[in-house]
Amino acid sequence: MVSERTSHPLAMNSESLQVLARWLKSNGTRQVRETDPRRMILDRYPAGLFSEAELEALWDVLEG
Repeated sequence: MVSERTSHPLAMNSESLQVLARWLKSNGTRQVRETDPRRMILDRYPAGLFSEAELEALWDVLEG
């Protein structure tokens, strides 16, 4: 029986790792855009959970 070592399909060679490292070095520390609390509420909770009036009240609280 012959045993062949197969690499994982997502395995990276050293050149790929260097390219990734350069990309992370130049892009990895970018400031994350400030999140929109209203968008966060709409994305996080099921549609219809809050009425438009409740959403406006939460928005006012989050804005301070």
